[in-house]
Amino acid sequence: MNNPQFIQHLSEEQILVSRLVELYQWSQTSAIWPIGFGLACCGVEMVSAYLNHFELDSNDSFPKYPPNEANVMIIAGTITFKTVERIKAVYEQLLSPKYVISMGSCANIGGPYWEHGYHVLKGVNQIIPVDVFVPGCPPRPQTIVSGIVELYKKVKNGR
Repeated sequence: MNNPQFIQHLSEEQILVSRLVELYQWSQTSAIWPIGFGLACCGVEMVSAYLNHFELDSNDSFPKYPPNEANVMIIAGTITFKTVERIKAVYEQLLSPKYVISMGSCANIGGPYWEHGYHVLKGVNQIIPVDVFVPGCPPRPQTIVSGIVELYKKVKNGR
C-alpha cells in the first residue's frame, strides 16, 4: 500500500474527518469578506490598501458594504462613545464566524485623545472581541495587508 507513514496508523473514518476539517478551514480562508468602519484618518489608509498598488482585492478580500454579507469588520479610527452602539449593531449583523480587525492607535488603545478627552473609548476590544490588532498612527497600507494576512493565518489554523 502506498499510503504515507502517518496515514497507516489512522482508520478510514479518521482520515475522512481530518480531510473535512482541512476543507472547512480552507473554505473559511477563501471567504474573508470585510466591511470597513472607517472613522477617521485611518479610514483613508484602509481605502488605499484596496488600490491597485497593494492589490488586496486580488487576495479574495473584497469589501462588502451591507453588514449581513460580510464576516470581517475592520475598525479604523477614533471610537467615540456616540459610535459604540452603532459598532455593536453592525457587529451583530455580521455573518458567522465573525472576525474583527482593529486598525490604528485610536481603535487599539484610544490614541492620543483618550487621556485628555472624555468622549473617546479606550480600545474597541472593550465592546467587541478583536482578532487582529494593526499598529500605527495611521498604519500604512502595507501594515493593513499584513494584518489581513495574519487573520488568514488565524482562520486557517482554526483560530
